[in-house]
Amino acid sequence: MNTTISPNGLPALPQAKTNQGSNGSQAGSTVAGGSSAAQADDSVKLTDSARALQQASSTNAQSPVDTARVEQIRKSLTDGTYSVDAGKIADRLTSLESQINGTP
Repeated sequence: MNTTISPNGLPALPQAKTNQGSNGSQAGSTVAGGSSAAQADDSVKLTDSARALQQASSTNAQSPVDTARVEQIRKSLTDGTYSVDAGKIADRLTSLESQINGTP
């Protein structure tokens, strides 16, 4: 009976080197000890957005939200006393658009 699996023309994948003659505890201590060459080359690089997300989610970070102001607006909306200044909104939108376009 043939138990060999044919590669079907695919290239051979690299195999991890195993030392079949050594006992299992020695192989486990090598990995746990950190002397493996693969572990020495491992590194992680975070993007700026990942760093910002990490900083925002940390418990020591100051909240950029003014919770007292949010509660004041919420109460005004509930009471029906919140007023919207359309001119002020329009001015800020045009200012934002000029910043995006790069015009003063």
